[in-house]
Amino acid sequence: MNIPSQISTLIAGIFITLISLWYGQNHGLMPVAASSEAGDVDGLFNLMMTISTGLFILIQGALILIVIKFRRQKNDQTDGPSTHGNIPLEMLWTAIPTVIVFVLAVYSFEVYNAMGGLDPMASHDHHQQEIAHNHQMSPSGQEGNESLIAMAPGQGTVALGIGTPPGQEGQGEPLEVNVAGMQYAWIFTYPQTGVISGEMHVPVGQLVKLNIEANDVIHAFWLPEFRIKQDAIPGRTSQLGFTATRVGDYPIICAELCGSYHGGMKTRLIVETPEEYQAWVQENQFASADTMEKAVAVNPTTMSEGEFLAPYASEMGIDSQTLQHLDHSHHHPGIIQ
Repeated sequence: MNIPSQISTLIAGIFITLISLWYGQNHGLMPVAASSEAGDVDGLFNLMMTISTGLFILIQGALILIVIKFRRQKNDQTDGPSTHGNIPLEMLWTAIPTVIVFVLAVYSFEVYNAMGGLDPMASHDHHQQEIAHNHQMSPSGQEGNESLIAMAPGQGTVALGIGTPPGQEGQGEPLEVNVAGMQYAWIFTYPQTGVISGEMHVPVGQLVKLNIEANDVIHAFWLPEFRIKQDAIPGRTSQLGFTATRVGDYPIICAELCGSYHGGMKTRLIVETPEEYQAWVQENQFASADTMEKAVAVNPTTMSEGEFLAPYASEMGIDSQTLQHLDHSHHHPGIIQ
């Protein structure tokens, strides 16, 4: 029974569409989504997978059918018919990619805007930021604004990174973290609490704002489960905002080749409940003035010799009796113990 070509084409189109739609939503190529921004990125990726799957099946299927249908018959040494100048076909294979690229461009722009990429500094005080940057010293020693970067686009400058998504600027005070990339480690400073750590801790459900810099070469701060990545550039500050939605332990990876040990430049982002996060902050805050001897870092220039050497003497097991014995030996060099 011969099936009309129109019906067979329709059946093939339905078959390809169903397979593409199913695989586009069930490809399993992305890690777990752990941020509020991840859903938009996954939606864009799923659409790209749906389109690419359909195109792959269509093109590869056509090649297989052509190889089978138009294969050379036994003992046939003649040339095939010369076909050229099919203008409708050329218009079709030009129009389809153009439409696909246009749709993906508009969709990706909307996702970028929804994540806060058009104005990373939207929730900052632009006037104060401009004053601070304008008073920085240039390399030549003169005051200038050579490092002026992350300002509102309306002020004629370009912001770097992804900031607070539109509509979330007034939803409570964000957790601010300064991120410093260096060969080959990440250092996280919490200016609101004074905590400095080699791994990042954030509470679930709270907006987090990262101020990312590099101390030496270009690095890239990448959180695969959060679907965000931002370059860390020497001498410039870039912004990155996100809201964690799942408690867990997630890798932080440098995604920019930064040297011989680039592959080892990894650390962790630990998303905790608000109570667990506050407990971590309490455990890691710098000691107050009345417990300075337990502080992580002190200024030795303000300490006496005894205060400076006291911790080392304790670690070496030196006590007052040992010191008296050493003093007695010093004043009687002829005594051999």
